[in-house]
Amino acid sequence: MGIATTQTVENKKLYRQFLGRFDHGTEAIAKAAADLFATDAKVSASHPVNEARNGYIADVIAPIWAAFNGCTRHNQIVIGGEYLGGEWVTSTGYFHGHFARPLFGIPASGKLAMLRFGEFHRIENGQIVESQVFLGLAELIIALGLWPLAPSQGYEGVVPGPASHDGIFDGPSDSAQSRATADLVEGMLMKLASDTEGWRPDWHERMVWYGPGGLGSYATVDAFAAFQRPFELTFDGWGDGQNEGITGIESSCKAGDGTYAFLSGWPMLTGVQVRPFLGLEPTHKRVTMRDCDWWRVENGKIIENWCMLDIPHVLMQLGYDLFAEIGAHHPA
Repeated sequence: MGIATTQTVENKKLYRQFLGRFDHGTEAIAKAAADLFATDAKVSASHPVNEARNGYIADVIAPIWAAFNGCTRHNQIVIGGEYLGGEWVTSTGYFHGHFARPLFGIPASGKLAMLRFGEFHRIENGQIVESQVFLGLAELIIALGLWPLAPSQGYEGVVPGPASHDGIFDGPSDSAQSRATADLVEGMLMKLASDTEGWRPDWHERMVWYGPGGLGSYATVDAFAAFQRPFELTFDGWGDGQNEGITGIESSCKAGDGTYAFLSGWPMLTGVQVRPFLGLEPTHKRVTMRDCDWWRVENGKIIENWCMLDIPHVLMQLGYDLFAEIGAHHPA
């Protein structure tokens, strides 16, 4: 993992200025985006968007604003850092508003709705040149009572921001603290996908894992362990695929920034489905997973972890079109 740098501070300030425009309507957002995003920026977003050919505003933000009357962006974490020579900023939180019109084929509820987001932007010379945007569409579908698959064993609902209320800062962070956070999280990740649960000492006993829709959220290290290993074993060879000679499954960015760290990969994980997944019988198909995380460390232990996974994209690779299924039973 990398860490936040002096350049990160400048980029975070630039990003915070952009985020501030979300309080001033779609025209202000679009104008700010035109200034911040390079004309050839590569923007990826969760299925069914996948590749935002018309850009971040047209393909990601405009549909949300059109669907949610009074749409508000509620940021819970805004941090940044350097990874392999690239400078990244990231944020996560919720879009919320009165769900008045369909969104990506999901029928409107006519009520307040909450849509979790996670953004990762690579900045060069004051402009965003690459973006990965995660949208919690499975979570939204579950909240609407339209989930057609097996329920998760965890909590499904709106997840809070950091208990410490310090997830948004654009100032400099202590480099030694950033490095300690990055090393702790990196070490934990290296211990996943094993029967020994060697990662347990890295987590606080009261830790909370805020997972994606379909997988759910879990409090305490014991509850997380009861979920994590069975999930890994659902996909044979769960990991980066290197043992199978697969390339391109890797982190796009990962860094520590004070007591926080973040990671995104597009894709980040791969495996072959060999056990039931969300009620779908084993297909023995290989899938890739778009995955991202934010972690908060307290007293040398990971205590909170926000994770997003593009569940509709995984399902599509298994031959299950979540949006078509919803549309067939609940026309928008």
